[in-house]
Amino acid sequence: MADRFSRREFLGAAAGASLYVSSATAKDRSVEPTIVIGVMGLGRGLTLARSFGRQPGVEVRYVCDADQNRASNAASVVSKVVAGQNPKPIQDFRRILDDPDVDLLVCAAPDHWHGPATILACAAGKHVYVEKPCCHNAREGELMIQAARKYKRCVQMGTQRRSSPGTMEAMKRLREGVIGRVYLARCWYHSARGSIGQGQPAPVPPHLNYDLWQGPAPRVPYYDNRIHYNWHWFWHWGTGELGNNGVHSIDVCRWGLGVDYPTRVTSSGGRYRYDDDQETPDTHTVAFEFPNECAITWQGLSCNRHSGGGKFVMFHGEDGAMEVDGGGTYRIYDARDKLVEEKKSRDTGEIAHIQNLLTAIRTGRPQELNQEIEEGHKSTLLCHLGNIAHRTGRTLNCNPRTGRILHDEEAMSKYWSRQYEPGWEPRV
Repeated sequence: MADRFSRREFLGAAAGASLYVSSATAKDRSVEPTIVIGVMGLGRGLTLARSFGRQPGVEVRYVCDADQNRASNAASVVSKVVAGQNPKPIQDFRRILDDPDVDLLVCAAPDHWHGPATILACAAGKHVYVEKPCCHNAREGELMIQAARKYKRCVQMGTQRRSSPGTMEAMKRLREGVIGRVYLARCWYHSARGSIGQGQPAPVPPHLNYDLWQGPAPRVPYYDNRIHYNWHWFWHWGTGELGNNGVHSIDVCRWGLGVDYPTRVTSSGGRYRYDDDQETPDTHTVAFEFPNECAITWQGLSCNRHSGGGKFVMFHGEDGAMEVDGGGTYRIYDARDKLVEEKKSRDTGEIAHIQNLLTAIRTGRPQELNQEIEEGHKSTLLCHLGNIAHRTGRTLNCNPRTGRILHDEEAMSKYWSRQYEPGWEPRV
């Protein structure tokens, strides 16, 4: 493609460098170089393939899933609904990394893939959009930051409310002191999931490359009730409801409070609703305390939709409270709990989040990402800490500079990282 002359020089620019330093070599200075992408994991990834594909100057070259049927279906859907896109369906994401024209990996595979795939992509010279939670365990998050820095890549986590205009405005109002000093943020997630039942060993479906699906996770037999969604509820691959959905509202809480790492984490809850194979809690309450006398609480109910008044996020300050919903609508209450202001919004920020990443790639300015991987790791780490507190049954005391667990060698050695399938250990 003639318009891509010197595009590698442009899109491989180091952090802080301008895309247009070498613009004199381009045939047409008004034409931005095309950003070529591959999408990995075609549950959530199918939505992302459509959204990225509709952006100007983006080519969706690959749609990838270990399930060949999903890959073929996604290629067909994207070709039909997005003008000008004709992606190739593939099963092995390493084909994306091996293509020198690909600039960006979109990783929406299961949680156990997020960290290793991101690290490999950065090493291959690709930028990354990684879905939440950004990693399966805390150590992977630390390595992802190292990889982004070493290879000078833009790595954005998919907590899209960081790009929601209404939510961004609400956070600005908090910082301006609209409810005074904010000392507590509460958040919720409620759903009505059914039982996953008791799975049975079964033959691997012929259209599924189960070895590739497992990837970095140690090999276990195939069961008939885990793929394609119920893996979320097994520690071997997933992070439970806390990592699956809690990360969205916890991230907004951390953003609004202006905090990084906690000093103490406590957890209560369990698998209360159904007697089935699920390992992660369906009823879960977690509390995080921070150095500057403030806290976050999260309540998750996987099997009961009644919220008891808690919708998404609530901030409590010395002069009142602010309620923020998932679409960016916010409401401000005075100290007497009287509603004094409401600003409505229905924009979760998904398209703006994608556009923010594409701009950062084109300008070579990862520092302008709305959810750069270091910030994404901090929010994801809170989820990991909540799960570790649950699994150990103990209060965790943490280093407020790094988030690492203090004075609990068992928690660190057993849960901070994981065992990997030989040959898949992530390294930077």
